[in-house]
Amino acid sequence: MVMVLVPGSPQAYKFVQTHHWLTTIPPLPVNPSLSNSSNNFTVSVSKKSNRIPPACGISTSGNRSRNRKKRVMAENNNNINNHTNKKEELKLRTVNHLRHVESMATLPSGAGNIPHLNAVILGESLASEENDLIFPSDHFSSEALVPSPQKYLEMYRRSIEDPAGFWSEIASQFYWTHKWGDEVYSENLDVTRGPIKIEWFKGGITNISYNCLDRNVQAGLGDKIALYWEGNEPGFDATLTYTQLLHSVCQLANYLKDIGVRKGDAVVVYLPMLMELPITMLACARIGAVHSVVFAGFSAESLAQRIIDCKPKVVITCNAVKRGSKVINLKDIVDAALGQSAQSGVSIGACLTYENQSAMTRENTTWKEGRDIWWQDVIPKYPTNCAVEWVDAEDPLFLLYTSGSTGKPKGVLHTTGGYMVYTATTFKYAFDYKPSDIYWCTADCGWITGHSYVTYGPLLNGASVIIYEGAPNYPNSGRCWDIVDKYRVTIFYTAPTLVRSLMRDGDEYVTRYSRKSLRVLGSVGEPINPSAWRWFFNVVGDSRCPISDTWWQTETGGFMITPLPGAWPQKPGSATFPFFGVQPVIVDEKGVEIEGECSGYLCVKSSWPGAFRTLYGDHERYETTYFKPFAGYYFSGDGCSRDKDGYHWLTGRVDDVINVSGHRIGTAEVESALVSHPQCAEAAVVGVEHDVKGQGIYAFVTLVEGVPYSEELRKSLILIVRTQIGAFAAPDKIHWAPGLPKTRSGKIMRRILRKIASRQLDELGDTSTLADPNVVDQLIALADC
Repeated sequence: MVMVLVPGSPQAYKFVQTHHWLTTIPPLPVNPSLSNSSNNFTVSVSKKSNRIPPACGISTSGNRSRNRKKRVMAENNNNINNHTNKKEELKLRTVNHLRHVESMATLPSGAGNIPHLNAVILGESLASEENDLIFPSDHFSSEALVPSPQKYLEMYRRSIEDPAGFWSEIASQFYWTHKWGDEVYSENLDVTRGPIKIEWFKGGITNISYNCLDRNVQAGLGDKIALYWEGNEPGFDATLTYTQLLHSVCQLANYLKDIGVRKGDAVVVYLPMLMELPITMLACARIGAVHSVVFAGFSAESLAQRIIDCKPKVVITCNAVKRGSKVINLKDIVDAALGQSAQSGVSIGACLTYENQSAMTRENTTWKEGRDIWWQDVIPKYPTNCAVEWVDAEDPLFLLYTSGSTGKPKGVLHTTGGYMVYTATTFKYAFDYKPSDIYWCTADCGWITGHSYVTYGPLLNGASVIIYEGAPNYPNSGRCWDIVDKYRVTIFYTAPTLVRSLMRDGDEYVTRYSRKSLRVLGSVGEPINPSAWRWFFNVVGDSRCPISDTWWQTETGGFMITPLPGAWPQKPGSATFPFFGVQPVIVDEKGVEIEGECSGYLCVKSSWPGAFRTLYGDHERYETTYFKPFAGYYFSGDGCSRDKDGYHWLTGRVDDVINVSGHRIGTAEVESALVSHPQCAEAAVVGVEHDVKGQGIYAFVTLVEGVPYSEELRKSLILIVRTQIGAFAAPDKIHWAPGLPKTRSGKIMRRILRKIASRQLDELGDTSTLADPNVVDQLIALADC
């Protein structure tokens, strides 16, 4: 059960003794007239605590005032007055640029009294209440890279007040053939002052592949395991040391050079989670080519779109992959995509294909002579050393296409130097990385998480990384924990969708395994609901592993708001505080920053090294999408709440992008696929809450006049989305719609559709402005059809 801090109790005494930076709890008698929750006391940092920076301020509350008095000793929620006359009051100056993090200096009482708060120490008790405050153990904090709020604030303050000095010191730990100039960074985030521009370390010459591999080999890590590969079927596995990985990367890099791939050329990669996927990424980076990894679950149409847009010199794939018991013929998908791209004038001369024998043999693989080449036939013949192509920090590293609200995928472009420094640093601190750690991120390299926190971030730190080919519940829902025990995983980073899925399958699949090696857990892709957070913490982590609940995006390159294990208490479901150099702000619809406890649009002011630089071939869309909504800020497209203690809570997308299992899917993409069906006249798609996936896809479909509703047609509509986009984009619900709620100007009122989809019928609001208000009643009547 949760450890409740009852004044004068042995538990309270032990808690204070093991957390010396907390003030002593007064030995008040228990008042039997109070409820159980009323006998619980929050605890606050003493004025003399060595964890409070002497110049720290506090966050302002909802009245937006710049200064306020702060209670140092927390009261219980019934305000026992006979003890308040002895507490001290501090009046601390709020420094403008630190205002969103300074409240943590006086945690856990934050900006005022927190009612019903239960304090929990890792490893000693379960998290169960809605407002738990989860403290790191004294032992964990003492060994953490950032062991206290004071250390965090010291580093954070420097990163904001002197970003050039802060990031230059970190960047200098990597290898550069030539250092950047006096101007460490240059930025303009205000569209009213000219074109948007972000540059970091420009003029510095480096190579990220060299820093991931050669630098680590030269540092004596050549025999350390870089990659552990776990196949779909239990018992199929392999490893590569840093030296072996370097040799494999060089062989592929030499082949790419041999077929004419040069610096700046694009290479499209359509591979499953084989070791050949990070090998390909690193080989491209080694010769200055720009890789564009496409998730090997996208349809032929989606793959063709990306090929047509970036016009690669070569496509790299494998013949098939087995996910669970299902074989997916990837080569057939690639063949169809190459056929479509050729019809659009983009012909690809080479398709390098890895033979994945566990899924399909050569004999069963479709083949086009003169274009298709077997990986195993050519790559092993090349030398195991390859000269490095040294690139400028602002030269492009990779393209990653992400869904947009207009239907056309956006080619997010990341450059080399800033991304390298930022991903390495965020990985190091957010996971409290130690050289002895075994790290497993369950993400696919087809998404940004696989780029930053499967490949580049871990390898830049010399980490040992697990790559898993199969499904997390194959052959049963205990597979993840079997892998954790097999490799003695210490850091486990996954998505809330997987957590909720495994949670639904029951604790027994988890508890039959030891999991004693785990010390840090992580969450990525979408906000994790508190109940899933607690299950992850209590059951998977045995109430002893802090959770790095990270918020970031494809566009940001790396973590933006994240807990630092050991530095401060956590609240289940909160991403907590910003990473070094990140200045998040919450603004209202007019772009005015809101202080203290509030909700609004999440923006970031000032750049950070990992920020993307443009959308490939469409800088105007880059500016319009991310910087025009609120001039002077990067607009994330996410909603966010900040509580009175300064903790950030992400509330999901505010634009027309749905986050399904961590996959960002544009509503326009799904709508476009639906209306391509000959019997669909119109479609409107919205996101709804989903117990497992976070958000589900809810489609309102208007059929061609005279076409009857049928289950066969419903299945046909879902199938066309699966075919054109991918299975992950298939609608969870097809809602028949005789008409859609539109304004007189023709705009679909998606607000109303969301309320109908969520069955929030008492919150529909004013429908009188609709061209046909009666359509709302028709949609409600058909909700369960």
